[in-house]
Amino acid sequence: MNHTLPAAGAAERKPSIKRIAVASVIGTTVEWYDLFIFATASALVFNKIFFPSFDPLVGTLLAFGTFAAAYVARIVGAALFGHFGDKVGRKSMLLISLVMMGLATFAIGLLPDYKAIGVWAPILLLTLRVIQGLALGGEWGGAVLMAVEHAPANRRGLYGSWVQIGVPLGTLIANLVFLISNALMPTEDMLSWGWRIPFLASIVLVGVGMYIRLNISETPSFSKVKASHEQVKVPLFEVFLRNWRQVLLGGVATMSTGTSYNLLVAFGLTYGTQTLGHTRNEMLTVVLLSCALCVALLPAFGRLSDTFGRKPVILAGIAAEALLAFPLFWLMDTGSFGGALLGYLLMMTAFAANYGPIATFLAELFGAKVRYSGLSIAYMLSGLLGSAATPIITTALLQATGHGSSIAWYMIGSAILSAICLWLLAETLGRERDDMSTARPAVATGSAS
Repeated sequence: MNHTLPAAGAAERKPSIKRIAVASVIGTTVEWYDLFIFATASALVFNKIFFPSFDPLVGTLLAFGTFAAAYVARIVGAALFGHFGDKVGRKSMLLISLVMMGLATFAIGLLPDYKAIGVWAPILLLTLRVIQGLALGGEWGGAVLMAVEHAPANRRGLYGSWVQIGVPLGTLIANLVFLISNALMPTEDMLSWGWRIPFLASIVLVGVGMYIRLNISETPSFSKVKASHEQVKVPLFEVFLRNWRQVLLGGVATMSTGTSYNLLVAFGLTYGTQTLGHTRNEMLTVVLLSCALCVALLPAFGRLSDTFGRKPVILAGIAAEALLAFPLFWLMDTGSFGGALLGYLLMMTAFAANYGPIATFLAELFGAKVRYSGLSIAYMLSGLLGSAATPIITTALLQATGHGSSIAWYMIGSAILSAICLWLLAETLGRERDDMSTARPAVATGSAS
């Protein structure tokens, strides 16, 4: 009788882990949907309705500037939510961040435009964007920990990669909504009221996410810390005192994911429509199909990292991003839909290899007492360096040079920096989840482990 109990226990745990993974995917999908409908609207709509008195390219830069403002707020959100996530718990912070994001996104859908209230329109847009950033700063790290800290040791890469699905899936849904809106209504209606639909519809997704997250349990790692009364008094101070190398190197190592992804889903829309002459529907379709591929590939690369290690898989993705930088623009510059689609699919495959294991890798860099803070700040730093800067820098480079080659060099530079910092960090595969003390080396010392 007794020898059958472990198998029964494993059978009971397995569905629980899957439910937690699904909850993490749905929650992060809602958050990233909210974030990327803003990115899509920045490229297609906001430059016309919130910054109409400027030259189209300048208006786009201002719209992307508002888009980037959230990344500064994300650092603050990471510190704030990380502090309470390490002291109070992962679950409560996830619920608060989801509500904040949903209400801010819904409010954007109700905003009057520039013609109605003048300069107050972009000011209010920026304010709500900052609230979005604060919420996302706490969301991603908590969702990763809910998955990774519940997962079996030999499946942490797989379950961590499930959280990453929220990024392309949220983008896919956001672009699908815009694609349907564009197909069903003329441009005039899209600019006057149609753009509001994706923002207002997000409230439904928030309700679904809340229902699911209310029915999941706190992570074993935090429960163990809480039961032993070992919470750190000020996790942020502890992170920067003992783990500043992990934060800095981890943030820069992750930077190229933001560079490549935002080039595809934000700048690429503008470049394809305004420079290459593609229709909005064509570019939205390209983004949609490439995101669908990414959703399928992320768990595969996460699982590979459980076998071969986090660093080899991530480094392969970074190298592929650098090698594909010029081919991406060569294919796009053909002006054909097929060329743009092929370029996107190739680059999105490289991104998936890079992005799939990175959540688990960052989580494994930190001990359980400060993991929410360390993981969140490192990732949000990467967003500030990569995601926030990319649309602005690439738009400015295109205006200055008129050639996609300058942007390709920017992508290669970002990949090189990320590869160097990743190489300096130690491999994390095989570390005990709840015993990864802050004394463990952050920097590789002659071996991958």
